Amino acid sequence: MEKAVGSMLSQIFENLVCLIRKFIFCVPNHIAFIMDGNRRYAKKRGLMEGVGHKVGFLALMSMLRCCHELGVRYVTVYAFSIDNFKRSPKEVQSLMELMQEKIDDLIKEESIVNCFGLRIYFIGNLKLLSEPVRLAAEKAMLATAKNSKAVLCICVAYTSTNEIVNAVKESIEEKWDEFCVLNASGAGYGLIKLGGSEGDEREQLIKLIDIEKHMYMAVAPEPDIIIRTSGEIRLSNFLLWQSAVCYLYSPSVLWPEVGFHHFLWVILNFQRNHSYLYKKWKQQ
Repeated sequence: MEKAVGSMLSQIFENLVCLIRKFIFCVPNHIAFIMDGNRRYAKKRGLMEGVGHKVGFLALMSMLRCCHELGVRYVTVYAFSIDNFKRSPKEVQSLMELMQEKIDDLIKEESIVNCFGLRIYFIGNLKLLSEPVRLAAEKAMLATAKNSKAVLCICVAYTSTNEIVNAVKESIEEKWDEFCVLNASGAGYGLIKLGGSEGDEREQLIKLIDIEKHMYMAVAPEPDIIIRTSGEIRLSNFLLWQSAVCYLYSPSVLWPEVGFHHFLWVILNFQRNHSYLYKKWKQQ
């Protein structure tokens, strides 16, 4: 009986989305979520510590389904900031264990990830993760490497400033290696003589494209929308480089409470503002 009701509700949802899709002429290509409010949700309802994050995982599955039904190709979620490591050791350990459990759930054969053909990328300084979680993340990326219908980027041990510093560092190292190869072959003639004047050459040693290709988020285009729940109107060091012209939406609802009507509202508002956002993007 329960299964039949679930199947009926799923069919109703799919029919509703099909109807809505007819009125949406501009589906965002990439939506990012700052999943804020899990701890407050648990406290608000007098639940045990950690339960809010478990309910939050169900909310993520719901949002992934919404994105899939509307044809959103890229989804990014802010799961764990580098700053979150400053929380109590007990809480960090609990979150790491929960993360490992949910990563394993993501790659089960019957999971949403495999049903929807999602390729998973874990974004951030993965060396900071505990070994079991890091290995689980690597396993999930390998297991979904052949999925090609959509992409799910999970930001863990991540901050945007760390991403930028790392990209600059890798760009410099790559450029230095190139110069060393040229000089060793006799084709370099020294670092300065590769082009124009000394001043011009220094300005062009590292270009924007060099940094962008080394960003953790190079696997996805810039987000069209960033949704942060719990009513907080700040990015908290998330996708600062990539969010110059994206649409920001901050509903007051806590992350575990987010639902389809919140998702639909932001899509419709994005559609209304699309021409302006596209113009700003073209100007850049």
